[in-house]
Amino acid sequence: MKITFCGGAGSVTGANYLLEEGDDKILIDCGLNQGGAFCSEKNFDAFPYDPAVVKAVFVTHAHIDHTGLLPRLYKQGFGGATYSTPPTKDFAKELLADSEDILSREAERSGKDPLYSIGDIKKMFSHWKTALYGETVHESGFEVIFYNAGHILGSASICVKRNGKTIIFSGDIGNDDPPIIKKKEPILEKADYCIMESTYGNRLHDRSERREDVLEDIIEETVSKKGVLMIPSFAMERTQELLYTINGLVENNRIPPVPIYIDSPLAIRLTAVYKWYEEYFSEDAWKLVPNDASIFNFPGLSMAFTPQESRAINEAPAPKIIIAGSGMSQGGRILHHEKRYLSDPRNTILFVGYQGEGSLGRRIREGAKEVEIFGETIPVRAKVAAIDSYSAHADQKGLMQWIYPMRTTIKKVFVVQGDSEASAAFAGKLRDEFALDALVPKDNEQFELD
Repeated sequence: MKITFCGGAGSVTGANYLLEEGDDKILIDCGLNQGGAFCSEKNFDAFPYDPAVVKAVFVTHAHIDHTGLLPRLYKQGFGGATYSTPPTKDFAKELLADSEDILSREAERSGKDPLYSIGDIKKMFSHWKTALYGETVHESGFEVIFYNAGHILGSASICVKRNGKTIIFSGDIGNDDPPIIKKKEPILEKADYCIMESTYGNRLHDRSERREDVLEDIIEETVSKKGVLMIPSFAMERTQELLYTINGLVENNRIPPVPIYIDSPLAIRLTAVYKWYEEYFSEDAWKLVPNDASIFNFPGLSMAFTPQESRAINEAPAPKIIIAGSGMSQGGRILHHEKRYLSDPRNTILFVGYQGEGSLGRRIREGAKEVEIFGETIPVRAKVAAIDSYSAHADQKGLMQWIYPMRTTIKKVFVVQGDSEASAAFAGKLRDEFALDALVPKDNEQFELD
């Protein structure tokens, strides 16, 4: 049996792992490589394998850096099944359609052919099958089981068995106390090999302040100043976590009445998918459901789906809260609000997610006095705040706790899905504390699993 690291090695994005024995080949994830732009040049390279000979793909979760090249795989000859949990399939429908629109516009600007079309996405979903947590899928001589990874709703770690070997693909491992979904489950399999993420492999999350307390203070301050609170937010998971937290503040009368606008068509569609899968919610989330039938619906909340509804937000008097994409202020409707409101010191911009190097969000967060938006120079006089505890990824401590039950049987750990410093640090931690044979593979490097 061999494994080839076709993506995700030495990089946070682009997860793509080829597992093969003889003529039987399967993939774990097939993600888009992302960099400063939405799509990096690497995505236009040929796959390092023939898509036509791959038998099946198993998807850990719906994020584009794990699913974004699946339609291209079908476009180039793959005709097998894609497997995931049911929520992952439904989230992927929305995320891949949105991604195709962005990729088409980027390709048009750069004079390239699009990576894939809506037709390729439809073809892909005609072959997509689902499995529940704990259910065994038999495919081309492989036995595959999905375990709850606690990262986002429907996310999974994947266990692959064949001929006495057990290989665990971590996917993205969730933080200790996810606000909506159930916690990650321990994997008690006697694993031989583990392909493990390391996004926060060299860092610990700040747990000194409760995020709901910080958010409460920021909202109260915004209302007292009769200002506008802008929150750039990712449509998937981060927006829903914000709604969940604000719902709790409203239910417990911890914040004054204030209009709250979700200004993102994608976030609105993804929030609807969450409502289909309340059986995946944590016990704490379930406690809120009986009060208002949904943890994403509370007094003062409005959804701006159309461009007209988005523009109408500007006519609403302050104070008000606007949650809009994109999460790094690299595009989307948040730019229109930042252009309008950043120059007023009564207003606040709140960052609740990682701000990539070179992004507009990073420049604002690091204290830029002025920024350019739509060709216009905008002074930054609004207050800049951040809540760093909104992370769907386990930190180094959480990653070590996750692998702990498997440490006595694992022959080798391949550390992936992190930048070079994070991956190297985490591999060293595994060697030092658990005496595991841990290494950081290179892009397209292949290993035989003895």
